[in-house]
Amino acid sequence: MLDENKAKPGANAENYNASDIQVLEGLAAVRKRPGMYIGSTDQRGLHHLVYEIVYNSVDEAMAGVCDRIKVIIYKDGSVSVEDNGRGIPIDIHPVTKISALETVMTVLHAGAKFGGKTYQVSGGLHGVGASVVNALAEWTTVKVRRNGKIYQQSYQRGKPSTPLEEVGVSDGSGTTTIFKADSQIFSTTEYDFETLTDRLREIAYLNKGLEVYIYDEQSDQERTYYFEGGITGFVRHLNRNREVRHRQPIYITKKSDSTILEVAIQYNDGYSDSTLTFANCVNTIDGGTHLTGFRSALTRAFNDYAHKSKFLKDTDPNLMGDDVREGIVAIVSVKLPEPQFEGQTKGKLGNIEIKSFVESAVTEQLSLYLEEHPDDTKRILEKCITAAKAREAARKARDLIIRKSALDTGTLPGKLADCSERDASLCELFLVEGDSAGGSAKQGRNRRFQAILPLRGKILNVEKASPDKMLAHEEIRAIITALAAGIDNDFDPAKLRYNRLVLMTDADVDGSHIRTLLLTFFFRHMPRLITESHLFIAQPPLYKIKIGSNEHWVYNDAEKETLLSQTKSNKVDIQRYKGLGEMSAEQLWKTTMDPASRTLLEVKVEDAAKADQIFNLLMGGEVAPRKAFIQSHSKTVKNLDI
Repeated sequence: MLDENKAKPGANAENYNASDIQVLEGLAAVRKRPGMYIGSTDQRGLHHLVYEIVYNSVDEAMAGVCDRIKVIIYKDGSVSVEDNGRGIPIDIHPVTKISALETVMTVLHAGAKFGGKTYQVSGGLHGVGASVVNALAEWTTVKVRRNGKIYQQSYQRGKPSTPLEEVGVSDGSGTTTIFKADSQIFSTTEYDFETLTDRLREIAYLNKGLEVYIYDEQSDQERTYYFEGGITGFVRHLNRNREVRHRQPIYITKKSDSTILEVAIQYNDGYSDSTLTFANCVNTIDGGTHLTGFRSALTRAFNDYAHKSKFLKDTDPNLMGDDVREGIVAIVSVKLPEPQFEGQTKGKLGNIEIKSFVESAVTEQLSLYLEEHPDDTKRILEKCITAAKAREAARKARDLIIRKSALDTGTLPGKLADCSERDASLCELFLVEGDSAGGSAKQGRNRRFQAILPLRGKILNVEKASPDKMLAHEEIRAIITALAAGIDNDFDPAKLRYNRLVLMTDADVDGSHIRTLLLTFFFRHMPRLITESHLFIAQPPLYKIKIGSNEHWVYNDAEKETLLSQTKSNKVDIQRYKGLGEMSAEQLWKTTMDPASRTLLEVKVEDAAKADQIFNLLMGGEVAPRKAFIQSHSKTVKNLDI
């Protein structure tokens, strides 16, 4: 890898030459630019280290030579991943002239996944997983059980620190990788047990018959996952707090050469589309050709059956994709020999041939299911047709909104205080709770690039509302009109009138509720606001503490206690702000809106499946699961609103 940082400090164009080009050899490139390989160096990237090693074990499972994976998080922050697969080979590699184990651990793009002989399907496409983890670890030790013996080699920041040694005997085979993430690289080295267990649960669902175990020494928590039903159990799990339209999930599978397709579908009474896609057990969060093929097949199969069975008349228009996907929970899993992923983090599948393979298989088998299960099909189709009617009503409402927001600002919401800047990339819009806070925000803002949209009360809970009812809601229409980028499938970030949307609500129960309602709306109907980093949450102070003549803005109770414990003055005045409207315009600008001094939290979604469940749990129609969730989290949740 070349690090082209042009000239050395103080150099100019005349003396810029070959000596200024730094060549990063071995794994130095990984340590220099870790984000290129694992996405980030925060907790998300930290978890990615675990996943990369686990993926290697999953590859063994998909090859049919492993049925158990064990993950342990130790008290010192190190992690071990153990499987009962074949064990990494330890003989000398013909090209590198070192052991195959050392080659895998220290050479980028070295692995058994390129030739197609050892692994017909693999999640670790690029062969960089183990070596990247090794490079970004303070230390790594690999134990290989193979040929009745145990072999071991250790590494320090990617470089061998011991030779490959025979250290014992074994009556089985497999690989154990133990590593400790390097604190010089990562901003945190603390793992989140629930995040890891969610991913390991997914892996167990996607590989029926595979046992996945995780234990956290620090919190003394453990989980074991094993699912004979595979992805049908997965959709049941995702739908567990919803009212379903048919009890048994629809299951589709097909194998062609070395490619395997599995699909599970179950409809509920909600309004969202919760389709998750996987390629070789890797969560393709951005979809790809398998998702495109699935959606085409779903629409075709339902339209064919609806016209054939007279649910739709010959003169009726076809159901649209949105109609047949309303209320669906689906898992689409493909396992294929040569997946073409976009980037090392594998967000999207690009294999062209997979689209037609998935489309053909799903159309054929779903059509057969609809014929053989008329009662279930009727319940699903009734929902689809109702969705079509609501969609048409919503389209008319949406078209009206678009016409009103077209081009000239005279049609923008009357209560919107717009900014003067016309370059959207420089502009930001604050959604503010109430007219009082809106008044302070309008007075305190920088009118050049900051716009203010006050919201009256709590917006509609879109989790329990049909699209037409949602678009009939005045506050939601005002938000859509102000942003001017459309909604749902028509949403286009390039048309956004503001590059940054900031939710600014009170630091109390009502403010938290309003913020959750807004987040639900954006997650369900403008998800690209989140995925493309346009949505933020303001952090107004909770207290103003005056110690002597000095004022301190304090944002939570822990910070307040720390400040008070450090003061020796007897003159302490504490003012708690119940709402933004209690602040003057100058105070609101200084603490919450001024880019030079404010704190904004960016809204991100790392796990779409978990986010979908949480929004449904908190905002859906089932009361008992929500009550249980609140009770179980009551000690850690602030501003609890039951």
